[in-house]
Amino acid sequence: MANPPGAREEKQERKTATTDPRKKASFTVPVAKGLINTLKHILRREPNTIHYPDEKRTPYPGYRGEHRLKRDELGREKCVACFLCSTACPAHCIEIVAEEAPWDDREKRPRLFNIDMMRCIYCGMCEEACPCDAIELTPVFNIPSRTRAEKIYDKEKLLSL
Repeated sequence: MANPPGAREEKQERKTATTDPRKKASFTVPVAKGLINTLKHILRREPNTIHYPDEKRTPYPGYRGEHRLKRDELGREKCVACFLCSTACPAHCIEIVAEEAPWDDREKRPRLFNIDMMRCIYCGMCEEACPCDAIELTPVFNIPSRTRAEKIYDKEKLLSL
């Protein structure tokens, strides 16, 4: 049984129907826009880089960098070991062990306060959860280390930042 001649033409049209828009498309305008954009960036007068050891980038306002523990007006740590920061931390990088405080104005203080900065996601939840404003995220962002143990900040290091 022979196919009518019109049926073959329909099949051929179906095959070429998907390729026709590609043949008709012109990519010259998008390519020209991309080249113009590239030339604008190449020819602009402002510098693209900073020379790191000599120049340091200033972080934007509100940047959340390294953590630090605050001291009160008497020089004592403000933390009362309430465990709210470690509870609120989604990365579970804060470890606190409490002990009895030697002062009359609070019951506890942290004997051990460690933050694993390699696990920290710098979300600021610990800062928001703290009822006594004892922990804050500073704009410091470039504290280098050679080992993972150096990035586990203890209470003394957090108080010195």
